[in-house]
Amino acid sequence: MDALLTELRAALGKDAVLTDPDVVASYSRDMMPLAPNGKPLAVVLPTDVAGVQATVRACAEAKVPIVPRGAGSGLSGAANAIDGCVVLVMTKFDRVVEIDPGNRLAVVQPGVVNLDFRTAVEEHGLFYPPDPSSYDWCTIGGNLSTNAGGLCCVKYGVTTDSVLGLEVVLADGSVLRTGRRTVKGVAGYDLTKLFIGSEGTLGIITEATVALRPLPQAPGTLVAGFDSTEQAGDAVARVVREGLVPSLMEIMDASSIKAAESYLNTDLGAGSDCQALLLCQSDAGGEAARSELAALEQICLDCGAGMAYATDDVAEGKMLLQARRVVLTALEQYGVWLTDDVSVPRTRIAELIAGCERISEEVGLRIAVVGHAGDGNMHPTIVYAPDSADEFARARKAFDAILDLGLALGGTVTGEHGVGKIKRDWLEREAGPVAMRVHRQLKQALDPENLFNPGSMFSLD
Repeated sequence: MDALLTELRAALGKDAVLTDPDVVASYSRDMMPLAPNGKPLAVVLPTDVAGVQATVRACAEAKVPIVPRGAGSGLSGAANAIDGCVVLVMTKFDRVVEIDPGNRLAVVQPGVVNLDFRTAVEEHGLFYPPDPSSYDWCTIGGNLSTNAGGLCCVKYGVTTDSVLGLEVVLADGSVLRTGRRTVKGVAGYDLTKLFIGSEGTLGIITEATVALRPLPQAPGTLVAGFDSTEQAGDAVARVVREGLVPSLMEIMDASSIKAAESYLNTDLGAGSDCQALLLCQSDAGGEAARSELAALEQICLDCGAGMAYATDDVAEGKMLLQARRVVLTALEQYGVWLTDDVSVPRTRIAELIAGCERISEEVGLRIAVVGHAGDGNMHPTIVYAPDSADEFARARKAFDAILDLGLALGGTVTGEHGVGKIKRDWLEREAGPVAMRVHRQLKQALDPENLFNPGSMFSLD
């Protein structure tokens, strides 16, 4: 291993290879407390593609695994180190290489923070839609590796829907370029989509070409409160059935509402009996937005909303949406949190929330549910005492029970956080043996020595 470290320092410079135990430990895990992590041999921070290639080739020769990492905002353990690995940190790849307004595209490196990229393209009157909740510190590379989503998915889709092409360093150190810069293109297999969501198990993404959209109008906002989650679920289903596509449609259960109101020291106007809150936005602009919000408001009222309020005041809309964005932070008033990530058919959102209430009673822990109602991606969040091994064990039990519930409702065990190192068994259960055989064949073809993030998503056994 000394020889490997010497080679890495010679190729990248001594300051790019970190071995101090405390520093290395700080790069060893992401935000998911359930996921295991090991002790890396070193942390490497390359600044160019040649540095990534050199790292990959040196590690391949030494048979040392590589775990790619961005900002560490993940919630699946996909970026967690294993013993003796090299953690390959991509945060120094932090340039927006090109913004092409004429073709509405940009070329961006993986270490660029999502919000910084969105801000950069907005200066050209353009819009990059994917907006994970951690958009103010997560990086584009992490978004690509997990196929991240966010609040705007209902209208604009997830990360893969905005990606035209990639630059990827493969296991032999060669550079693969996938995709194109044109609007259409069907030459060959869609290798771009193969790497998006692969959690660093197939290659190291060093650049992405992404499609941009015209900057939307400032959104109008609707908030509606319901006395039952069933009523809120009916409203979501009717919105979908009638073909309305708001730019945002979020749901909060009673526990989330109370936590947000307490944290913000405000009253969302839903009333003490409110069991579910819908937050919708329309960025259609002008009369079109007002018409869409009016239709959404009427649907909510028809479905039994006790309160529905629409506004085109941008500041007021941001204030209402802030209640949704702060839920995880607000729950820290009661303990530490463990957030799950399941997607169900939109007609079954109410059943998922009701099921989470039952699980909460069974394990004796607070579970708050928020999520992207527009696409059925829910985030039940379990709160437990940080110093209680018993409560942690019950939180883990609740986490698995929620995944089981999601599958039983015809859903999936992850909508946007990824499989990582905590849902490998669940992926096997959901995908089935034939799909897993194909996964392993692809992994074997692209990473025959199993050196790229081994143990993430699935094992080769």
